[in-house]
Amino acid sequence: MPAPSALAEHWRLDPGVVFLNHGSYGACPVKVLECQDEIRTMMEREAVRFFMIELERLLDETREAVGRLVNCRPRDLVMATNATIALACVLNSIDFQPGDEILANDHEYMSCLNELDRLARRRGVRPVKATVPFPIDSDDQVVEAIMDKVTPRTRLVLVSHITSPSALILPVARIVAECRARGIQTLVDGAHAPGQIPIDITALGPTYYVADFHKWISAPKGAGMLYVDADQQDVIEPLALSSRAHFDRPDRDRFRCLFDYVGTDDYSSILAVPAAIEHLGSLLPGGWDQIMRENRAMVLRARDLLCRALGAEPPAPDSMIASMTTILLPPLPDALVGRPCTFDDPLQDRLVERHRVQVPIWQLPDSGQRFIRLSAQLYNSIEQYEYLARALKEELAGERQTGAPGPAPAAGTASMEK
Repeated sequence: MPAPSALAEHWRLDPGVVFLNHGSYGACPVKVLECQDEIRTMMEREAVRFFMIELERLLDETREAVGRLVNCRPRDLVMATNATIALACVLNSIDFQPGDEILANDHEYMSCLNELDRLARRRGVRPVKATVPFPIDSDDQVVEAIMDKVTPRTRLVLVSHITSPSALILPVARIVAECRARGIQTLVDGAHAPGQIPIDITALGPTYYVADFHKWISAPKGAGMLYVDADQQDVIEPLALSSRAHFDRPDRDRFRCLFDYVGTDDYSSILAVPAAIEHLGSLLPGGWDQIMRENRAMVLRARDLLCRALGAEPPAPDSMIASMTTILLPPLPDALVGRPCTFDDPLQDRLVERHRVQVPIWQLPDSGQRFIRLSAQLYNSIEQYEYLARALKEELAGERQTGAPGPAPAAGTASMEK
């Protein structure tokens, strides 16, 4: 089993697993988990004081830290459990009319597309889906694919900053600017962006921006944000209104009041975000800039070695890659189609069960293209990707020959093969 990097000592990762999927749920460092425990202790020592007095102050401190990270006014931010919840708040608050169009694309996260389908059923809106080419050669193809689908009925454009399935950095600045010129609102899904790329919401100028911090910032699970342009803050509300929603406070705007307290919950994940930003940023002398550079360099190196091992070509230019990347795989053999899986693909099952590698094997829903998505975080080592390349080559050879898994390797043999 290949060893992770020396920085893995900061996490509680299973030493018996080669963990190459930071992108899905992240992994929280020990120091940040300890900070979360301290917040929970504060809450449990005197819950009434915590929820009625301390929570608001601590959320303001969190907002300040997040505002510095993504460069926007803290007062334009509210915290949320995750980007999916934040996005649902926006979509369910806008006064859509039957026939209004919401434009997305076929690389968007399925929870977002599912929410659009629900709006179509309940409100009569029309989801429109642009087809973004994959493999892809340039940003221009993304802008063209999306803007060609804009019509006079387009009310909102939903676009990821970094796509979840295909791991592409999309040219959101260009898309937002073109939409603004046409009077169209924009909702940027930045679930994967904080900690992968620098974010400047003020310069970007979207109507709405949602993000997660439990992914690349490595905060505890259940920590996200919602940015809303000041002109829309009297419209956007949380999915649930708390027992305090009827209060009119002259000292605090309604937007923050509604989102800061949505009922009794464990807010410790959100309140630990500043500790995550500070702690992870301290692990390298160059801080977050160095972290993003090194993770990107690692994932590009990993992509190239897997492409060589598999005889594949990178499906996207380096300019569209941050700390995640994808590599196209052969289609799933007919003999394995429909076979029950523990994960998303029989190949992923075999990588976990036979080689102890955790990495996602997915398909784009519309095209059916099959691919592997790699993530790189500070705890990963190049030896882990070399091990994956050998295991993947072996398992794909078994698929080609028989349409079924090949003979199980002896423990540890994949790491010894050349």
